[in-house]
Formats: sequence, C-alpha cells, structure tokens
Amino acid sequence: MCCESKRRFLLLYATQKGQAKAIAEEIWQQAGAHGFEADMHCISEMDKYNLETEKDPVVIVISTTGTGDPPDTARKFVKKIQDKALPPDHFAHLQYGLLGLGDSEYMFFCNGGRTVDRRLQELGAQHFYDTGLADDCVGLELVVDPWIDGLWLALKEALQLQKEKEDMNNAVNPVSSSLSTAPHAVHELKLSSEVQNLKLEDEGARDSDILSQKLDGINLVAPPRDTKPSLVHSVPPVSQSTLNIPALPPEYIEVEFQDSQGENPHLSSLISEGTTFEVPVTKAVQLTREDAIKTALLLELDIADTAFEYQPGDAFCVICPNNISEVEELLHLLGLSEKGNDFICVKIKQGTKKKGASCPQHIPERSTLKFILTWCLEIRAIPKKAFLRALVECTSDVGEKRRLQELCSRQGASDYTRFIRDSNVCLLDLLHAFPSCKPSLSLLIEHLPKLQARSYSVSSSNLYQPGRLCFVFNVVEFAAGPSRPVSRRGVCTGWLAELVAPLLHPSKNSLDTKGESSLIEKISIFPRPNNTFHLPADPSVPFIMVGPGTGISPFIGFLQHRQKLREKHTDWEFGETWLFFGCRHQDRDYLFKQLQCFLENGTLTHLKVCFSRDSSTTEVAPPKYVQDILRLCAKEVARVLLKERGYFYVCGDKKHMADDVSDAVVDILSMEMEADKLEAMKVLAMLRETKRYLQDVWS
Repeated sequence: MCCESKRRFLLLYATQKGQAKAIAEEIWQQAGAHGFEADMHCISEMDKYNLETEKDPVVIVISTTGTGDPPDTARKFVKKIQDKALPPDHFAHLQYGLLGLGDSEYMFFCNGGRTVDRRLQELGAQHFYDTGLADDCVGLELVVDPWIDGLWLALKEALQLQKEKEDMNNAVNPVSSSLSTAPHAVHELKLSSEVQNLKLEDEGARDSDILSQKLDGINLVAPPRDTKPSLVHSVPPVSQSTLNIPALPPEYIEVEFQDSQGENPHLSSLISEGTTFEVPVTKAVQLTREDAIKTALLLELDIADTAFEYQPGDAFCVICPNNISEVEELLHLLGLSEKGNDFICVKIKQGTKKKGASCPQHIPERSTLKFILTWCLEIRAIPKKAFLRALVECTSDVGEKRRLQELCSRQGASDYTRFIRDSNVCLLDLLHAFPSCKPSLSLLIEHLPKLQARSYSVSSSNLYQPGRLCFVFNVVEFAAGPSRPVSRRGVCTGWLAELVAPLLHPSKNSLDTKGESSLIEKISIFPRPNNTFHLPADPSVPFIMVGPGTGISPFIGFLQHRQKLREKHTDWEFGETWLFFGCRHQDRDYLFKQLQCFLENGTLTHLKVCFSRDSSTTEVAPPKYVQDILRLCAKEVARVLLKERGYFYVCGDKKHMADDVSDAVVDILSMEMEADKLEAMKVLAMLRETKRYLQDVWS
C-alpha cells in the first residue's frame, strides 16, 4: 500500500453541535494511515463538491436535531435532494456509506441520517458499506469505533471494483452486488498505525503488531480485592490491560494576549440562528412550595416593543452565560486569574496538521478571556474521548496519565460511560481529580464546544397576554457524587433563578423613589418556532393534552388561546379538550391550580389530575401517574382518537413519562379496537405520521 498513491474518497459531515464534525475529522486523520485521502467538507459547502458528478466513494456523517430534523447545516442539502422532479436514477452512479448520530431518548432516532439515506436510495445511489446508527444515549463510540474500523476494507473493495469497472469498460457486475462481505469485516479488523496501542511493561506476551510504550513508575501490583473503581482509580482487568487509545488530535489554535483595551462583542453576534431580542423580565413567580422536591419558576418577559412573534406551542431560546464562580475557578486552575480581563486574539497555529483548520465560529475575533469562558465555551460539557486523549499530554503524574489513557481507551469504555458520561463530569471536575493536568488555553478552545442557548416552551398566548411571553422551568439540580465533589445548578436555570431572585423576594431597598423596581433584568432570546406542536387548525377538532410537572407549560398557552378564541368567535364550534396533569404532591407542586378557571368557563372540558407521592386512605388507591389516568379513561381516549379524529399532545420528560404514555395509548387502542398490540402500534405510528400524535419532550 505504501508504494501506491493515496486513493481519494469524499467525506461530508452535517453537524449541529460539533459531534459529527469531530467524527469526520477522526476519519480524515485515520485515512492517511490506510492509504486513503479524504476530501472533507461540511455538507453545506455545496460549491466545493458535486454529488451529481462524483465518481469516488462518498462517506457521510450526519447528526439529528430537534424532533428528528437534519442539522441546520444540512437543510439546504436535504431540500435539494428532496426535489420531486429528480429522476429515480439521479444518483445511480453514486456509492456511499452513511453514519448517523442520534439519541434513542427521542422518538425519531437518527432521523436526520435516515432521511438522507432513504432519499439517496430512492434516487438510485448504492451502499458500498452498511449504514451505521450511533446512539448518544448509550455512547456514540459503541457504534462509531467499529464502523470506522470496518470502513477501510469497504473503501478498499469499493475502489478496487471501481478500478476494475474502468479497466474492463463496465464488464463486471455493479458495485452494489459485490460488497456483501464488507460489513462483516467490522469485527475482524485490528486498529492500525493511526491508533496508538499503549502496553504497560509486561514479562508476558510480546506482539509485534502492537506499538509498545514504556510508562515508567507505574505500580502494577494488583489492588486489594475490595477496592472499587472510580474516576481516578481503576481495577483489573482495565488497570492491567494493553490500551488502544485514539490518535492524538493535532493542535491547531494559538492564543495571543493583547495589551489593547476595548469592548466585548454584543451577545447577538454570537448567534447565527437569526434575530435576537433583548427583553426585560417583568415578573417571576415560584409555582412550587419551599418544601417541594423541585423548584418551578414562571417568568414573564415584555416583548411589546419588539418584533418577536410566537404561537402557543412554539419554543424559544435563552442566551445564557456560564456560572461566574466556575469561570473564576477555571481561570485559577489554568493560572490565568490575572489575565481574565485581557483581550486575546485566536488564530490558526502555523504548520498545523489539521485538515482545513479554521478558528471556531463561536469565538469572537476580539474579546476578553473572561468573555470567551463566560459566553462562548460550554465549560460544563462532558469531555469527549479526543479531549481526554489531548489532556494526557498535559498531565505530569504518571498514575494520573495512565488513568486518563484508560478513560479514553477502548478497554476503558465502560469506565468512561460510568465515571464521566453518566456522572456528568466536566472539565473542572477533571482538573480537580487530576491536579497534575495543566492544559493550555488553546487546547480548551480547540476541544470545548460552543455554549448553546437553552430552549424553553412558551407558556402563554399573545391573544391572552398581548406583548407578553411566559415560560416555566424547573431549576435543575445536580447533586454531588463520587466523580463530582460539589453540587451544581443547571447552567441556564441556575442563572435565571439567581437573576430573578430580587423579583421573587423583593425588599424595600430594591425599590426606587417612584416605587418601580430598579432591579429589572434583561435577557437575550431568539425564536425557535415549532412547525407541528400547535393547536388543530380546525377548532371543532377535539384534542387531548398530557403534561405532568412543567410539561403542562405549553398547554397553558393552548388554553389561554382557546379561551380568547371562544370569547371572540361565539358562533364557532369548538371541540372538547382534555388535560391530564400529574405531580408529586397536591399541596406542594400543583403548578397551576387556576386550571379550575378554564374548567369553569368551558375552555377545558375535562381535567384529570393525579399525585404520585400523596398517601391515600381510600379503599381503592387513586392513580399515581398520568398514564394510569389515561387507562381509566380508555373509552374516551379511543373515541377522540379513532372516531373523532382528534389530536393527542404529550409534553414533558421523555425517559420517565412520554414512553409510558405511548405504551398506555397502545394498550388503550389494542383493548378498544379488540386488536393485538402490533395492530395498535401501527395505528399509533399512523397517528404520528399524520401529525395527530405530537410530542414536545426532553431527556
């Protein structure tokens, strides 16, 4: 292979938060060691590649965002290939392999990749390698790593067949019928020179195919049997294993401190999604009692003087900063406490080996270090394995270095999942756990992702409250644990709670002489419209709403809107409305007791509530969860969905509620239709397909 010229393939990625791009870059880095040259581009850069004329194999890495949508960077591409005027053989010349990224916590798992894959097939393109679907819920690497391993043999065979076709003037069979062995090669391949196989000194096996790296000073004595693994400590077999660790990502960023003064950029410049609006918070209400397990807040924003528009059911995003104490702590650990207010310039490192290196778009051309750590970088992000691999090189203690190697290795995959991923460990936690690790600022800018704006469901109607926008959220709490010694609040919910504390607990000193609050704060927001989670266009159609906890939020907007429509259009026919709500305790976290008002004025036809933690003295225990009440109302639910072609809305927690509600609906349909579960599942799938079963859920 070394004597041959490197063989080209086209590598496209479509990313929302950077994961697909990082995986594509890993493929690009490994390609050279296998004798390939990857021509890598973002799928949005359609001026730099042309699938209509592409002769070489194409590899696509694509993520999924929202409720199963392709990432923003793929929207133009998807729109282009979905043109119904394209003939069924439009891509008959194309051979490709696709790796989709998703999260099975959400209904439309990997739908971004599935959408592109399905459409390419419809247009005649052929797989040279089986499609991979990686699940972020359990760890992308469980699919990504073996998929990349198998890619090289599949590419080799595809290019070989392509060459044979050219040499023999299409005398051989099409590529698609000759590649059945490629997918099976995934488990047979060994990692080659692009991956460093670290082996501790061992008197035993010597494998000439493994690169041995001697790590002096590491004690190989087996730990006591009762010792348990942790973030900083491993046990056999991991502690005594030869490690396969990723290739070291090439450095590509340089940071220069400047003496100049000036102003930081406006927050609106950090957002590429569209227009941002800086709006005042005019009201804050705590909806839960002090002794409730969770604290739920309702905030009201004044949008009267803006062009911000929304419908009930829409969402919007809040631009939020990192916790200032955590930023200060990070500056201290980096030894940069005195330079926080210094302006810095970020540029590409000369001579970098990174393909197509460019400065991250979320880093301003000119701003202070503290601004970047506060508003631009997600310092709470769970470190990827590539980041851990880079941190190895910044760690001086050999024991700490070994443990970081284990955590980013294949052998330490379960430790990574348990002690980093599932424990929500962030960079600060790692720096405390591994004190000899001293990363550079440039490394952080290379590996920390963009600080994402946080999305919230609208909980109001512009008809009911003109010029106002309300939303409801729980203040997220992360308890301390073995991998994280301190408790933390959610990045955005913790910031919002602190921001509105004066509104929640006003004091005499917080009022100016006119009696107006001088503590009104402003936040920056931008719209994120929902294309489907809206009231039925026909008001006579009945609908069911299921929203326990803060999942009730959009339904308050629905009911407010419906009430105003009823007042304005007395001659309209309105369908019945059902609301199923649940919480832990009736007296502690029943968020909207004014639901009774909607019931009394006829806006809400049926209100069903349950309280999961309240004790009962009744002979028959009341239902605890919303799915239990749904089953008690089985005949009515089936009637609304089947006979009256109504709508069914679910909002709230995906993992602990939405799936159970879906199962309950299947049971109800099966029972009322007198059909088996498979038939009921098909009906539910039809309801989803026709946008009559709609979800707004989070994990």
